Amino acid sequence: MTVDKAGSPLTASENIVPDTRHGVILYVEDVNLSFDGFKALNNLNLYINDGELRCLIGANGAGKTTLMDVITGKIRPDSGKVNFGQKVDLLQLDESEIARAGIGRKFQKPTVFEELSVFENIELSLKGDKGIWTTLFHKLSGEQKDRIGEILHTIGLITECYYPAGRLSHGQKQWLEIGMLLAAEPRVLLVDEPVAGMTGQETERTAELLTSLAGEHSVVVVEHDMAFVRSIARKVSVLHQGSVLAEGSMAEIQANPDVIRVYLGEEQG
Repeated sequence: MTVDKAGSPLTASENIVPDTRHGVILYVEDVNLSFDGFKALNNLNLYINDGELRCLIGANGAGKTTLMDVITGKIRPDSGKVNFGQKVDLLQLDESEIARAGIGRKFQKPTVFEELSVFENIELSLKGDKGIWTTLFHKLSGEQKDRIGEILHTIGLITECYYPAGRLSHGQKQWLEIGMLLAAEPRVLLVDEPVAGMTGQETERTAELLTSLAGEHSVVVVEHDMAFVRSIARKVSVLHQGSVLAEGSMAEIQANPDVIRVYLGEEQG
């Protein structure tokens, strides 16, 4: 059963307020998942604090994307616990319910409506009724217009707000998709390889954007670009063979002999 902070039952249409009295907004405990005998997740434990920026790194096949799939309800694990705050069991919700609860996910390839303007893309993503009649005939309130303006400022696309999204550069499309997530008012943002294919300037801007979002949001970034991770990392979790191998600051991770051996490919002794 899904419950709210007070322990009362929730329906899928209600806003979920996660219980973060202990500072943790996302609990992943003893999660296991196998595909045809391959152990994709192996007794994985991960705790994301409310408002923190966390980087997840690891070689291909380490379990990073599978973990995101489990958190967002795309895949059900064989066993384990995944909670939003202390009391909301995400394994009891489907993908759309998890998104409405306050967990947003951005995939590596941006998925924006290219024929619509930047403004319209964000408008369609605003939290609330997404029925077709509402979308076609709803008139934006002043508060909603202000909210879209705030998002445009945050993602740095005020000048481009009436451009068709198809005119944007690759980096700008990535920022727009982050803006579309923000319009849904998530508490947790899961961001997959945000700087793949970006220019150096776009990468720097993305680092500034994600860093600015931490605090009001919990931001979890999966990334292979170690220079980018160093520029934003406050805490890093290293995944290996479906488990968390090590956690700590980037300096601590780089000095960890287990990480050096299995992830950075350097042998000790």
